[in-house]
Amino acid sequence: MRELVLLRHAQASFGAADYDVLSDLGHDQSLALGEALAAQGLRPDHLWIGAQRRHRETLEGVARGLGLDPAQARIHPGLNEFDFTGLLNARYRDRARPVGLHDDRATHFRELRDTVLAWQRDEIEDPPEPWQAFAARVRDARRAMLAAEGTTLAVSSGGAIGRMVAEVLEAPEAQMIHLQLQIRNCAVARFIGGHSRDYLAGFNETPHITAQTAHLLTYS
Repeated sequence: MRELVLLRHAQASFGAADYDVLSDLGHDQSLALGEALAAQGLRPDHLWIGAQRRHRETLEGVARGLGLDPAQARIHPGLNEFDFTGLLNARYRDRARPVGLHDDRATHFRELRDTVLAWQRDEIEDPPEPWQAFAARVRDARRAMLAAEGTTLAVSSGGAIGRMVAEVLEAPEAQMIHLQLQIRNCAVARFIGGHSRDYLAGFNETPHITAQTAHLLTYS
């Protein structure tokens, strides 16, 4: 069987100068997830991550909980997030931008939703990455990871995961951002590789969160 256990990274540093760094809570989340996956009996045969720091730091915590060596992970650019800061800046390049665009959560995520939908409709001039290029690299990552026999554990970001889920479900492109905004930090999505297509087997699972660890539930 070919199975992909795909994790969203732990809580990063929203509103800070460098988002791409796990918060203290993010480190706790990643270790707790690794321990929860170990309790479920997960023993992955392959490890993959994107090239972003938050992916590596998340895998380090998860791997510690699972008793694995994170240095064995392969890197695939298709697991990287789209440049949401650059995309928002491109949309507001020649017009007034909303107050709090990059540091107020409600404003940021409302504008991000509308910006991604405009990006998909090719309505943003000179984006950091064309929509179709992003979709293609995410597809390449899924195919590469599900080409290997056994169980693959990978760490990615909300946009890439949302796109992967939407494509496997053959949902409209617009569903990507709606899925993305639901995905919790350190949430688990599961895919099964079939002979002619891939299948979604789980979405937004949080085995590291219980009544005693509810403080670990975050979205950004």
